[in-house]
Amino acid sequence: MIYTVECSFADPASEAEWNDFYSKDKLPALISVPGFHTSQRFRALSHGCPVYLAIHSIDNPGILTSEEYRQKGGGNFARWQQHIADWHRNLYDGLARAPAIGADDCLALSAVGAAPLRKMGLDPASMYAIALEKVPEHRWLARINRAAQTVLGHVPEGVHLYAPMTEQLTSSADTAAGN
Repeated sequence: MIYTVECSFADPASEAEWNDFYSKDKLPALISVPGFHTSQRFRALSHGCPVYLAIHSIDNPGILTSEEYRQKGGGNFARWQQHIADWHRNLYDGLARAPAIGADDCLALSAVGAAPLRKMGLDPASMYAIALEKVPEHRWLARINRAAQTVLGHVPEGVHLYAPMTEQLTSSADTAAGN
């Protein structure tokens, strides 16, 4: 399952410190929660969507209500809460693991169908919402090489591009198992 968290941040004075905390403290804490397999954070290259996106691969919805999740990740950014805007959380099924998006790539995310991504020459994976906000109900995602995106120029309406802010973190259990 894919757990997404999206938001924007409304205080430029503390945004760098918040990003540092989220990328260096929060993501490693989340990936240590049993049932979390991968975590990666992104910044939008497109307008019309929240600025930040975190994508996590997890086992099941129960993980998000576990005590360990609450202690290690769920909501432990109270210091910055007043500046977080346009915050959305969703849990999607249909994809077991999020793709790792490297520094030379972008993540393309569509809520208007697979066709716009296919027109961009991509092979999108489909997901459907099963918990939390459930909006958008369906999403399609694909990896796109940044050089190819530059050549394409125009991004279809309803498709948003995201640059990775972190490498994809993998749980120590998955790393030890060779996943």
